[in-house]
Amino acid sequence: MKFEAGRTVTMSRREIIRGLATGSVVVIAPGCAYNEQLGRSQLLFVSQGQMAQLASSAWTDLKRQERVTNDPRYVNRMRRVAPRIIQAAGGDPSQWEVQVFQSDQLNAFALPGGKIGFYTGILDIMENDEHIATVMGHEVAHVNFNHSGERYSQSSLATAGLSVAQVAVSGSQYQNQIMGVLGMGASLGVILPFSRRHELEADKFGVRYMSRAGYNPAEAITFWEKMAAAKSGGGPPEFLSTHPSDATRIAQLRREVALLQQGRV
Repeated sequence: MKFEAGRTVTMSRREIIRGLATGSVVVIAPGCAYNEQLGRSQLLFVSQGQMAQLASSAWTDLKRQERVTNDPRYVNRMRRVAPRIIQAAGGDPSQWEVQVFQSDQLNAFALPGGKIGFYTGILDIMENDEHIATVMGHEVAHVNFNHSGERYSQSSLATAGLSVAQVAVSGSQYQNQIMGVLGMGASLGVILPFSRRHELEADKFGVRYMSRAGYNPAEAITFWEKMAAAKSGGGPPEFLSTHPSDATRIAQLRREVALLQQGRV
């Protein structure tokens, strides 16, 4: 069973518009659900299923625009790691689709509805399977906790009074916004970032997933230290451009790894 992102309450388009008219849409109580695992409330008036509907269209578009590679140097690595991480995160590997895109981008993502995409650029700098598990666990955590749905609920799509169903059938008119909400904006030059809170939550639970999957969680620290070092002398790669500071991220990972090694989580 997948982690539940709290109790999700879906609002009708009429309710959204009424909230917008009064300026109260972002504080409507029925859209807030307390998530015990995260230890906080989430504003959610879109469900995992509705976000999966958006993601399905975006995923299809991406596979048309980007070149999918079947190079075994990349695909075999993904086939080793993905089932273990998905299962450790509470999912069914047979329900997920995993693709590798031929590009120098240092990027990776996971989408609602069970889609994982890695670019060859980021795989090229990953020294072992633990590094792949680090990033994959992070991205799957975003999906499990419906971070994209939470972001959607606060985005310009919501403030325009647009329902998920409307956007899903609107063709390319809202493509950039959709890609941004889903965390895929880096590939299209449009970034609507997850909040720093979302990123740190994904780090925290991602390293737990990799530990459950039998990977050494301490390698997550090694990977992010390497990525931090790679940023010296220039701007961060797209994959890191909206993430927390290196010091904040690594400090949290050290705490989490210590708890895992002590058997306290």
